Amino acid sequence: MYRFLKSVLFGIPIGVTFLDCVGYVARVDGISMQPALNPESSNQTDYVFLSRWAVRSNSVERGDIVSLISPKDPSQKIIKRIVGLQGDVVATLGYKQEIVRVPEGHAWIEGDHTGHSLDSNTFGPIALGLMTARAAFIVWPPERWRSLPSELPRKRMPIQIAKSTHYN
Repeated sequence: MYRFLKSVLFGIPIGVTFLDCVGYVARVDGISMQPALNPESSNQTDYVFLSRWAVRSNSVERGDIVSLISPKDPSQKIIKRIVGLQGDVVATLGYKQEIVRVPEGHAWIEGDHTGHSLDSNTFGPIALGLMTARAAFIVWPPERWRSLPSELPRKRMPIQIAKSTHYN
């Protein structure tokens, strides 16, 4: 009994510290991130490891898939891809302005499944402080185990980056 209590007393603080500092596993609901997450061909739901390190050190990049607190409903967390960072000029998809310069301290986020996502095209640039973690790996189902690299479709690159890479 003593060994069990000792294990619990040491294990709980270590587990809480890990979840608070390093990361956690979360279920991805919905179709807004198809095909990267929850692909149509699979009838299973993806579970991803969300790393808190990148967000805490503000080292997120364009193309990262991040978890964030919804600007529309603070009780809900959403998962989207970063399309633009502060200072970037982004061509929007149905937002009130066709072109937006992302303000300082903000990012432009979008779901990969265009037209099936509540994202910056609905609520505008989001504050970086709403980001909680970066999706690093798909951990379930086993046949989909893989890392999630920072990828941004060429057609969704910020305007000044798309032009500079196109002419080089």
